[in-house]
Amino acid sequence: MLMPKRTKHRKQQRGRMKGKAQRGCNVDFGDFGLMAVEPAWITSRQIEAARVAMTRYAQRGGKVWIRIFPDKAVTSRGQEMPMGKGKGAPEYYVAVVKPGRVLFEMAGVSADVAREAMRLAGHKLPIKTQFVSREGLDR
Repeated sequence: MLMPKRTKHRKQQRGRMKGKAQRGCNVDFGDFGLMAVEPAWITSRQIEAARVAMTRYAQRGGKVWIRIFPDKAVTSRGQEMPMGKGKGAPEYYVAVVKPGRVLFEMAGVSADVAREAMRLAGHKLPIKTQFVSREGLDR
């Protein structure tokens, strides 16, 4: 699974997810993409599950780009722990995704195969997504 090799700080604050994505809004590498419509935290497990679904459907044809990386540490304390005593240990990593962000890209396959692969990948994610294509390609 994806996780950073090292981080400047071990624990992060939660932050906010208001507004639209400023970067990563265009299909830059492949021909087709999967774009987020809602804001969310996407875990490294969900990214991996979506990637596996896409590559399995495409039967290892074409190329897949993952445009998000989980670099935010999410901490948690054990259940039935008393209040206080500090913040919990980092449990897993998430990617902060805002609406308009391209999550995955695909090239080397037909539009129909890419659309179905992206649909299957979208079912593995906790947000609504939409299929997009590079400018100049017909949908």
